[in-house]
Amino acid sequence: MLSSTDSRINFGDLDTRHDQMHSTIEQWIDDLVAGVDDAQASEEFREWLDVQSRFHDYSYRNTLLIKRQCPNASRVAGYRTWQEEFDRHVKEGESAIWIWAPIISKQCPECENSPSYHKDSDCDYDETPPEEWSEGLVGFKPAPVFDVSQTEGEPLPDLDTEATGDAGDLVKQLTVAADDLGVTVRIVPTEEWTHGETKGICEQLSLVDVQPLVEVRDRANEGDLARTLIHEYAHALLHFDVDDDTERAKRKVEAEAVAYVVGRYCGLDTSGSVFYLAAWEADDPEVGRERLGRICRTVEEFIDVLEG
Repeated sequence: MLSSTDSRINFGDLDTRHDQMHSTIEQWIDDLVAGVDDAQASEEFREWLDVQSRFHDYSYRNTLLIKRQCPNASRVAGYRTWQEEFDRHVKEGESAIWIWAPIISKQCPECENSPSYHKDSDCDYDETPPEEWSEGLVGFKPAPVFDVSQTEGEPLPDLDTEATGDAGDLVKQLTVAADDLGVTVRIVPTEEWTHGETKGICEQLSLVDVQPLVEVRDRANEGDLARTLIHEYAHALLHFDVDDDTERAKRKVEAEAVAYVVGRYCGLDTSGSVFYLAAWEADDPEVGRERLGRICRTVEEFIDVLEG
């Protein structure tokens, strides 16, 4: 795994500053991309991926239902699935999250009803008996599921994406820099955090005030708190006005690349970023190389504000 513990970098005088910064960022992005390859081949990542594959991939409609009932839901499964697959148990008194589960049954080749509904319908198909019909989707029924936060038992494997190191006054610098970056920022105490397991968010305050709002969950590890702030600031600068899902996914890679580089510039160990990017299966870490110019410009803006 790559290491990214560097003391704070000085890019020299103004004549060589741009070239030095660009060269260093390019090398660090190369390190990050190579590190993602190593991370995806690691036993830790394979174990995490195995557990993730056991969670059902819910339809768009059910995903909306889950988010409406439990906005902070992250990993959802049925009562028995939690017991049998993950050795976890739903805590007493928890309320179920209701979704629509498919009903699979023998299906009439003509009217596509189940045998019982076919019998009471106007369909006169009788070429083959019901016991010879193929199975298919005949309807939906309400089904209860529960989020991991509603369960207890054996811990699920997690990936260590945290940054470490002496942050010094970096968190203070970043909060002061919010105005210069055009961002509203709040560091929210853990007991007041309402966004589940995510460490930070970037969203629009209102339809009237278009300035991005960045909120991050407070924590003892100020190095990781600083990395999260940089990541969410990068979202505000890079994709706040982007609606296309594919483009947003690519800019997720960009934002983490910015967090990795700026954190490394500040002397933090941000090598955990490789697991963050490895977990984005649909994303290509090569986006970091392809969009080096955008990443460089954003990193330079961060560094100029921090040094200013």
